[in-house]
Parts: sequence; C-alpha cells; structure tokens
Amino acid sequence: MIRAAIVYDFDGTLSPGSMQQHSFIPSLGYTDHSAFWREVKAEAKQRDGDEILAYMQHMIRDGHVTRDQLRSHGEKLPLFKGVFGWFSRFNEYAYSRHLLLEHYVISSGNLEMIEGCSIAKEFKHIFASSFAYDEGGHAIWPSVAVNFTNKTQFLFRINKGIMNSWDGEAVNRWIPMQERDIPFERMIFIGDGDTDIPSMKMIRHQGGTAIAVFDPEQWEEMSAQNKVHRLIAEDRANYVAPADYRQNSQLDVTVRGILGRIAREAGVYKPEG
Repeated sequence: MIRAAIVYDFDGTLSPGSMQQHSFIPSLGYTDHSAFWREVKAEAKQRDGDEILAYMQHMIRDGHVTRDQLRSHGEKLPLFKGVFGWFSRFNEYAYSRHLLLEHYVISSGNLEMIEGCSIAKEFKHIFASSFAYDEGGHAIWPSVAVNFTNKTQFLFRINKGIMNSWDGEAVNRWIPMQERDIPFERMIFIGDGDTDIPSMKMIRHQGGTAIAVFDPEQWEEMSAQNKVHRLIAEDRANYVAPADYRQNSQLDVTVRGILGRIAREAGVYKPEG
C-alpha cells in the first residue's frame, strides 16, 4: 500500500475557535475569553516575545495547572459537524484507492488538551505546544512551543518519519526524496488561519495540497470573508471550503478528489470509465 497523509491544524480547523476559550479560560475567572488574549498580545509586545510562549506562561502563572486538568478540558472541546465520522470514512475510501491514509495534527494549541479530546485516537501523531511538569504533575514551563513559522519543521518530521519534537539532528539529516516515509506530494494540509500560511505555502511548493477552511457560522462576518479573499488572492491555498466534515460536503468531495489524484499519480488506482 502507498502511504498518504492528511495533516490538520486544530483550532478553527477541527474545532471552533481556540481550544482554551471553551472551558479553560473561564476556569481562570474570565467572563470574556477575548480579554485573556488581549493580555497575551500586550505581554508579548511589551517583552518583544513569542506570542505562543506568552499564552502558555499566562495559562500556568498561578502554578496549579496539571496535565490531567488540561486533558479534562480537552474532553469538553466541541468539534465541527461531521468530524466524528470523517476519519473512518476516509480511511476506508483511501484503502479502496490502494492508499494507506494517516492523520496528523500540527497545532499551536495545547497537546494535553488534544490528547483529552474525543478524536485523539485517530491521529498517528500530534505535534502541538506542550508543557514540562514537576513530580507532582503541575505544569512548570513550556516544553514545546509551536508557532506559525516553526510549524513547517513538523511537516518535514512527518515527511521523514520522525515522530518526536526533540530530534533536531534527524530532521536536518539529508534523506533522498524516494526514501522518505511520506512524500510531500502525498500530503494534504488543512488549516484555517494566518498561523497556517507558511505551512500551506511550503506544502504547495513541495508538491502537496493545501486546503483552507472557515467556520460556516462566521461566514457573514467581514473578517472571515477578507481572510478567504486574502488566501486566494495571495495564492496560499489550492482550495477553500467551509469546515463541514459531513459526507458529500464541499470539503468531503474535495478531499476525495485529491486522494484519487494521489492514487492515480502513484500508479495504484485508475478510475473506471
């Protein structure tokens, strides 16, 4: 079987909004989650720092956050329509095209929350921002921070079969294209926002396919329309579709077509007729 991969962002791609806004930020006493993010942005600007590190530090500043608590918040994450049935349906579809389909996440959100969510078992590996913990299980420091530019390194880790975040030597080692685990041309990247633009651009440059999705419930907002306009005008994504993962949705049909093309170009499937 020929291996192929769908790589997902998480926030705004599989789940509406940011994963922290649904239950974690309210647990800190905020009645408006946007106030939390305003504080994060102000702190990052004041310190001339990385915004991902700033939000992670903001999450654990009271010293009482544990891995189990974060996973518990992950259990409460809402998902876009159709996400639950998406993975098994596409695994079967890909198999019928002689493809072995794998699913990955590359997210600036929290690894621990994604591990706690209902679809965590669907992913071969999750690359996301995570914390280091003390002996009591309390988060003490950001261990991995995934920002919009270093997201691209994780695409190379998938490409080369490196299922960790720490091994810089392996990810930089030269491997002939024909010997890599999953060639870029057999990858589909699905993301929603500005933090995904470098990954979209890179995956396209390497011969893969980038799909930008948007929250259907926010389509009437001018900011959502402007984002889609910009992604198309600036040639960032191959396709744009609502984040509707149900069967026969625009996204569903688009991904089926891309997988069919991957199989055809790999020489393992020929359409009837």
